[in-house]
Amino acid sequence: MTRRKTQKGFSLMELMIAMMIIAIIATLGFKSFKGYTARAHYLKSQDAVSKVRDGLDQYYLKHGKYPDFGSFEAMVDGGSPLVKENMIPVNVPNHDGFTQPFEGKSGKSGYELKCLGDPNNQEDFPEFTVRPGEMIGGNTGSGKGTTSEAPAAPDAKPQK
Repeated sequence: MTRRKTQKGFSLMELMIAMMIIAIIATLGFKSFKGYTARAHYLKSQDAVSKVRDGLDQYYLKHGKYPDFGSFEAMVDGGSPLVKENMIPVNVPNHDGFTQPFEGKSGKSGYELKCLGDPNNQEDFPEFTVRPGEMIGGNTGSGKGTTSEAPAAPDAKPQK
């Protein structure tokens, strides 16, 4: 009788196959993770713009006009009337989830707030602009529009 040698490890081929399977699974997981991360950044950007939009609209209802701001950064600054009058929180970021600065300006008759979207994936997460009477429509990665018209508020003086 001949004794058969027992194998005490994996062959090189078995190790290479296992490594390939792990690499494929990791690649799929990483792509999925990047997509979810980009979507989260986009939603975070929409939320920040919504907070400032709501604060500007509250200011208009209280004072009958929009405040004068030359930049988005001035709107969210700690010395801003929107922050001082508690119309927006103190910690609203002045840049989007993709680390690009928000753009914005306002004057007595209106405002415009803009997010540049994902610079690496404009198809799924495009830039969006918000003006009075518009609502953020919720592009969360579908490639569709991001704003929709809402009924404009009548130009009525606020009651005191």
